[in-house]
Order: sequence, then C-alpha cells, then structure tokens
Amino acid sequence: MSASIDLAARACLPLLDISRLDGAPEDRAAFLEELRQAAREVGFFYLAGHGVPAGLEARVRDVSRRFFALPEAEKLRVQMIHSPHFRGYNRAGLELTRGKPDWREQFDVHAEREALPIGPDTPPWARLQGPNLWPDEALPELRPTLLEWQARLTEVAIRLVRAFAEALVGDPEALEEIYAGSPNQTMKIIRYPGRVTEDADQGVGAHKDSGLLTFVLQDDAGGLQAETAEGWVDAVPLPGTFVVNIGELLELASNGYLKATVHRVVSPPSGRDRSSIAFFLGARLDAEVPLLALPPALAAEAQGPASDPENPLFRNVGANYLKGRLRSHPDVARRYHADLLG
Repeated sequence: MSASIDLAARACLPLLDISRLDGAPEDRAAFLEELRQAAREVGFFYLAGHGVPAGLEARVRDVSRRFFALPEAEKLRVQMIHSPHFRGYNRAGLELTRGKPDWREQFDVHAEREALPIGPDTPPWARLQGPNLWPDEALPELRPTLLEWQARLTEVAIRLVRAFAEALVGDPEALEEIYAGSPNQTMKIIRYPGRVTEDADQGVGAHKDSGLLTFVLQDDAGGLQAETAEGWVDAVPLPGTFVVNIGELLELASNGYLKATVHRVVSPPSGRDRSSIAFFLGARLDAEVPLLALPPALAAEAQGPASDPENPLFRNVGANYLKGRLRSHPDVARRYHADLLG
C-alpha cells in the first residue's frame, strides 16, 4: 500500500497532494477539481507533497518546545502586552474566542516589518504593522528558525492560493493583486496544557480564520476538529501533512462559494500537553478583496458570504484583521487602542 493511500485510510477529511500540480496536464486538472470540491464541501483537508524539508520541521518543533520550557520570567519579557502590534507571548487564558478564554499558551509572530507612521488621518489598521518581539538573549535560535518557517510556508500557501484561483476562474493570478509584495504572514507556536477540570476543554473555541488560508502542523495528541454538516470531525494527526482550512477572505472573494471553516481545539486530558504550529496567509493590509467572476455553474451555488451580526466581514483587509485582534486580545486593545473600542 502506498504512503498516500495509507494516510487517506486513517483520515476522515480529504487528503490532497500538491505535488500533482507539477504532473501531467490531466493530473493537474484532477488535483484542481479535487481541491475545489474539498474546499466547497468540507473546507478542511490535509496537504501532502508540499516539499517543506523534514529537517526544518524538526527544528521548528524543537525550538518551540524549548521556548515554552523557558522560565516564565523570560517568556513574560516578550509578552504581547508590550506590543501595540499584537506580537509576542501570551499565557493560557489571555486570548479570547467569542468572549471565552482559550486554554493555550502561545507566541505570535507576524511579518517582520517596521511600524508605519501614524497620524490623524492614518487608517486604524495601520497600527497592526510593526516589529516582532523576540527572546534573543534567552533563545537566539527562535528568530531565524521561525522566520525561515514563515518564508517556506508563505511559498506553499501562495502556490495553493494560485491553485484555488485557477480552480475557480481558470486564472492563477486572479487574486495576486491582494497579496503580492507584502502578504499578511502570521504564525503561532502553541502549547495546550492538559485540562484543569473536565468541563474546561476549550483549547480554542469554535471560530473562523480571518485570512486566506491556514496551515496547521500538529503533534500526535489530536484535538483539532472541523464542523461539518454531520457534526464535529477530528482532524487526526497525519505525519508529513499540514491541515489546511479556508479563511474569510476566500469566502468573500468567492461570494460564499467557498466557506470559511468553523473549527476548534479540544484541550488534551489532564497530565498531557498538545503542541502545534499554525501559519496564516492573508492579504495585504491595504487591499480590498475583489469579487471573482465565477463561471455560471459555480456562481449559481454562491449564496454570498455568511451573515453573522457578531462577526461582520469587511472587504477592507486591514479592517477585517483589526476587528479580530481587538476582540481576541482585549488587554492589548485597552492599553494601546482604547480610542477604537466600543
């Protein structure tokens, strides 16, 4: 039995091999059709054949473990409360999803760019851009390793966005204008502690991601779940793959033909940790999400993006991201952006 067939037999979600884009024309066409169907019907799938070196993956896992093993005082030196740009470390329970605390400690890294000048006429989303916080004295390897991972995942994610554009409208460059040059790159290294009580199982509450695509590298603990028409489905950890899900920007661009996937993480049982590395590819902060001209057959199935009064979607990319940051990190919002609240 081939490795891909063996993995598929263990998975409840579709398994796609992106290396088929380099195959014969008929294989490429089959991959694009399977990609479109997987994203339309489930919105969650495994991605194999991505070409990210196993050695780099091992280094990212190792440096992540060493970061969370640092003394708390060292981690608090780079705590997110010190960053108006929402970068850095958070203790378990400080990030909120739909108003409830997520039981995970994490370290957030975004694109490594200088802060934008802020004046009275600067759009509020400009406050999101700025430098990352790094524990360079305590763990100097963290910065180069995570930035290398960010660069490699950006390449794979852009390749997949181009495949989506080709699968939907036949033009791989149809969305390039909103990410070319300075895409929004966000990643988290995450540690989920075991439950403190049996009813405290919200590792991350049910939510949608705000970008284009999300890639998750899991350990073997499990806990990531996708919401489907049949209920919650486990994204069983499969070695050598990323779990990929659709974000809100692809939902907007496709007029709801693609749906941003609701997902959550259930905390591991008491006495066991779970770790993961999540990468989020988004559009430029100054971009406006276009409406793709879908073929008639697909357009007939596009019923518009989901309408949620508690989570309105904006075509202005920066506004969409800022909305999420202000809600999920209220301590940072109150300290630096009180004028935007309410």
